[in-house]
Amino acid sequence: MQTPPQDIQIRNLARFSQGQDWRVRLLHDRPHHLLLWITRGQGRIILDGLRRGTGAHNAIFVPAGHPFALDLGRQSTGLAVVLPQEVPLHLPQIPRHLRIRDVQTQTELTGLIEAAAREDTAKRPLVNDALEAHAALISVWLRRQILSDEHIPEKRNAAARLSKRFCDMLPTRYRSGDTMADYAADLGVTPTHLTRAVKSATGKTAADLLTERVLHEARRLLADTSEPAQRIAAYLGIGSAAYFTRFIQHHTGATPSKSRGT
Repeated sequence: MQTPPQDIQIRNLARFSQGQDWRVRLLHDRPHHLLLWITRGQGRIILDGLRRGTGAHNAIFVPAGHPFALDLGRQSTGLAVVLPQEVPLHLPQIPRHLRIRDVQTQTELTGLIEAAAREDTAKRPLVNDALEAHAALISVWLRRQILSDEHIPEKRNAAARLSKRFCDMLPTRYRSGDTMADYAADLGVTPTHLTRAVKSATGKTAADLLTERVLHEARRLLADTSEPAQRIAAYLGIGSAAYFTRFIQHHTGATPSKSRGT
């Protein structure tokens, strides 16, 4: 029920979240690649099954279909680059979180994104061709940083590896109605072990993350579509419209009808 964007988009973080914190704060995945460039402020992100702190001059790349949740302070600013999968770019296949310390390198990325934003705003002839060229330069910047010894990914412990495997399952299974016991069985562990491992890696339990993924999609569909609540409930694997209403009320304080457009 989610239509991927057709064009490259450049947004500041406020516009990217549409002024609604839940759109980025709840765990979810997207049908497009995403580069987040945090320019000011601090916060936290759950990415690739691991919670990390974020700060100024952090570049975060989220490939399409990979779950993430971003919780930033109100003073945080930054830019988001939305890259449709159809755009022919050489991009990383796995999520990356890069802390950029070199001032020249920071300035370079800001300049590349702002140049793309100006092109996007101007809407001159051949704007899509120009945006693809800018995006190609951004992808080169990103891959150059990944090649640096400074950005070699940290080695994961057993809990973080299990958390990643669980999070990797969510995009294709969160609507299935599967229980924690089902997930744990497929991962070859007990539900208790899965809960503890994910909590250790992300600060939230596996059940919390599953609930967030379902809730994000429910809120998105209520806010962005006119689909009836009963149909949304069925799509999300929720047995009845009555339970769906209780689910939304419990987590948002509002009924599904009052959640429309918010």
